[in-house]
Amino acid sequence: MSNLQIIFGLHSVRTALKHEGAVTELWVEARRQDRRIREVLQLAKEAGLQATKVPRDELDMLAPAGANHQGVVASTKSPAALDEASLKALLSKLDVPPFLLVLDGVQDPHNLGACLRSADAAGVHAVIAPKDRSVGLGPTVCKVACGAAESVPFVQVTNLARTLRWLQDEAGVWLIGTAGETDANLFQTDLTGPLALIMGGEEKGMRRLTREACDAVVKLPMVGQVESLNVSVAAGVALFEAVRQRSS
Repeated sequence: MSNLQIIFGLHSVRTALKHEGAVTELWVEARRQDRRIREVLQLAKEAGLQATKVPRDELDMLAPAGANHQGVVASTKSPAALDEASLKALLSKLDVPPFLLVLDGVQDPHNLGACLRSADAAGVHAVIAPKDRSVGLGPTVCKVACGAAESVPFVQVTNLARTLRWLQDEAGVWLIGTAGETDANLFQTDLTGPLALIMGGEEKGMRRLTREACDAVVKLPMVGQVESLNVSVAAGVALFEAVRQRSS
């Protein structure tokens, strides 16, 4: 069962309204009548939703303390994570090679939200993460994801190493991990065909069993002084290198 959550801000609310049935209630600032508010009201009308016009101080109370709600607050159904069985069913219905993103131990909701957004833009079929020591879907993730939490299947598995073995042995997916301490270059690696790109967590990277499951481990070439990139940035780079190769 999906739980209800509060979202706020023009972009987040507009995006949610475009997903059928996602928004359950909508409040807008009564005194605002500018173009952007009219766009929100039109989307609500198209979704069959009646907006409630309220004073700004009431919106201040509905939104989290200090939030810049921009005159718009909504109640939405939180997207629910899928399980292993749902992942198998999803892959069985694909008529193209699977393209997956695996996040091993990402704990910052901002990073997960950004990864989901990049995954949506890259056409990823599912994002997979372990249930333990990883952040799940929540209000911050959904806000940062800007609609991608609803559009990209997010799968949380009990045993990531077992899921990776299944992807290799049963689904024929090639597992490409990322780490800084390797000689193989991402840009010189074949990322076509059935593929899962694996990113490690913010501090320790991939766990040992995850790394051992990889068919190959590659690095993003770094020419500056910093040693690593934020996981969401690195995921975006890796995903779009795969997009480039898969579309050429």
